[in-house]
Amino acid sequence: MIPSEPLTLEAAQQAVDEWIQTLGVRYFSELTNLAQLVEEVGELARIISRTYGEQSFKASDKGHSLSDEMADVLFVLICLANQTGVDLTQALRANLIKKTQRDGERHLQNPKLQS
Repeated sequence: MIPSEPLTLEAAQQAVDEWIQTLGVRYFSELTNLAQLVEEVGELARIISRTYGEQSFKASDKGHSLSDEMADVLFVLICLANQTGVDLTQALRANLIKKTQRDGERHLQNPKLQS
């Protein structure tokens, strides 16, 4: 169920689906998973704001790690992709093409991004 080799997006989608089918009983509804995704992104934002921003850590922040929070976000996003029939490999490929066509020169010519 948990692949030991490097995970492609396709393998990650399959591994999450297998986990849901064997241990998770079933997928939560899409709306519940969207709420879960927002909650997990909030937890990720909290760690980033305390690590890289001006806020200090609280006792309740102990035990939370940046990598674990990112993985939580990814897990729920994969759940949503699985239950809505989105192939994340194809979606990311198409998104990179779109960004390249739209922004291929824009960032290179942005004086705010020049060092």
